[in-house]
Amino acid sequence: MNEAGSRRAEGGLRLEDVAKTFRQGGEALKILDRVSLRVAPGELVALVGPSGAGKSTLLHIGGLLERPDGGEVTIGGQAASKLDDDARTALRRNAIGFVYQYHHLLPEFSALENVVVPQMIAGCPKAAATARARELLEMVGLTSRATHRPARLSGGEQQRVAIARGLANAPAILFADEPTGNLDPHTAEVVFDVLIELVRGAGLAVLIATHNLDLAARMDRILHLEDGHVS
Repeated sequence: MNEAGSRRAEGGLRLEDVAKTFRQGGEALKILDRVSLRVAPGELVALVGPSGAGKSTLLHIGGLLERPDGGEVTIGGQAASKLDDDARTALRRNAIGFVYQYHHLLPEFSALENVVVPQMIAGCPKAAATARARELLEMVGLTSRATHRPARLSGGEQQRVAIARGLANAPAILFADEPTGNLDPHTAEVVFDVLIELVRGAGLAVLIATHNLDLAARMDRILHLEDGHVS
């Protein structure tokens, strides 16, 4: 485990009275209305809701990519509302992982390099980063594809690389936004099985936004987001 993993904070994810409003023309659109939720370490929670309900916005706020208009986001016991941008970036880099619907792999780099890069950005030496990247690619079944660039990988393989990348810095919390939404049903099952096995083994707090109710039913809890509220 790398240095980030050894420093992993306890406490999972907590949102308290989080609010977010966007303005469209002269109209105020309240996307999140005093949302509170908790995801404990080792827990997988599904976030479901209609398109446009604000699932991605909630994940971006929880992952410190956006600031809420009000409320508090607590990551591993550390409140983020009063942190400056540099401190938020450091907390996000060391404690949070992301997996998106579209893998967003760097096309000029191999699968291995795509998993190495975020570790080096976090300050991990290249040799250690490469060793961990090889370990993660083995865990997602892609050892033989490690030197291939994304264009030579299938959609499912690319998403498995994205999962490995999301776990590269040994985060305490993983956010996934429709991680199987761009895959056929069979491939989606394979990718989801890999994701569950990895995060269960690592004891992460995991929040996954999905429209796939079958996959959501396999998680520990389901949260519904609609009209700005979570239930």
